[in-house]
Amino acid sequence: MSSDRIRMSVAEARDHAERAMRGIGYDAEEAYILADHAIDAALCGYEYSGLAKLLNIPEHRRFKQPRRPMRLLRETDVSALYDGGNNVGMVAMCHAARAAIAKAATHGFAVVGVTDSWMSGRSAYYVEMIAKADLVGIHTAGSGRAVAPPGGKRPALGTNPIAFGFPSADGPVIFDIGTASLMWGEVLLAAETGEALPPGVAFDADGNPTVDGRAAARGGVAAFGGHKGYGLAFAIQALGLLAGAAIPRGQVQDYGFLFLVVDPEALLPGNPFATQMSGLVKAIQATPRRPGVEEIRIPSQRAFRERERRRAEGILVDRAVIAALEALRSRAASRSRLSALCYRDQGIG
Repeated sequence: MSSDRIRMSVAEARDHAERAMRGIGYDAEEAYILADHAIDAALCGYEYSGLAKLLNIPEHRRFKQPRRPMRLLRETDVSALYDGGNNVGMVAMCHAARAAIAKAATHGFAVVGVTDSWMSGRSAYYVEMIAKADLVGIHTAGSGRAVAPPGGKRPALGTNPIAFGFPSADGPVIFDIGTASLMWGEVLLAAETGEALPPGVAFDADGNPTVDGRAAARGGVAAFGGHKGYGLAFAIQALGLLAGAAIPRGQVQDYGFLFLVVDPEALLPGNPFATQMSGLVKAIQATPRRPGVEEIRIPSQRAFRERERRRAEGILVDRAVIAALEALRSRAASRSRLSALCYRDQGIG
C-alpha cells in the first residue's frame, strides 16, 4: 500500500465524514446521510464517488446559496413533485426515494420528481433502497451542462445517469450507468490529484481535446458511445424537464431528478417477480463461456462483492482526502440547517 494511502474501518471513515459535514453546517442526521452515501460508494469500489465526493459539496456554487426545507409543489396518490429547496441531492434524493417507495407500496406505482437540488451522488444507492423494498425502480438525473453534443465545442447536456433496481430472491440487482464518457466525479478527482484522464474523452474551455483534469473541469466531456450515448443523454435531460427542471429559473439545463417505481404485484398477481428475476440471473450466468472467461457477471455483482470484502478489510483513502475532511471540521456552521429528511437506509455501519 502506498504511503499516501490510509486503510480505515467503516466506523473510522464515518467519523471523519460526519464530522466534516457537520463542520460545514449540516445537522447530525444530514451528516449521517451524506457519510452513508459516500462510504457505500467507497465500499463498492467507486472512489470518485466516495469520501472525496464530500469535498465537492462546499466547493459547489449552489452550496453558497441559501437552502430551504423541501416542499411539495404538486401531489396525487401516485405522484409528487418536490421543490428541493437548493439542498444537496444526496439528502433530497433520499427523501424523494422514500416518498416513491411509500406511494408505490400503497398504490402499485409512483412517479416522483425533484427540482432545485444538485449533486445527487450515486444513483445506484437510491434504486437499491427501492429494490430492498421489493419494488422495481428507475432513477434518472438530468444535470448541469458538462457534456458536448457530437460536433459541439461547448457542453449542452449533463452527465445524466440512469439507474435500474430490481428485487430478486437473492437480493437486489442494480444497473447504474452515466451517459458521459466519464462521470464528472472522475474529472474532479483527476483535477484534485493531477492524474491524467484517458485520451479522446475530455475537452478544455476552448473545445480542444485534453487529458488534464483541471482543464476538463473548465470544459467538459463527450457522451459515451457516440450518437447512442448522446441520444440517451438527451432523453434523460428531457425527463428532467418532466421532473420540473425548468421551474426554478426557467433554464432547461437546471437539475431535474425523476423516480419511477413499480410494485411487481400490480402486474403479476402473487408477485413471482423476485423468483423470476433470480431465474433470469442464473440463466444468463449459465451462458457457455469463451476460453479464459471465469464467469459471466451480472450488473452490480462486482460492486456487491467489493462491498463485503471492504467491510471486512477496510477502505483505502488518500491521506490528502482525510486531511481535507479534517480541515472542514473546523468550519463555522454558518448556513441554515434543515431538519432531518430521512433515516439510515443502507445500514452499512
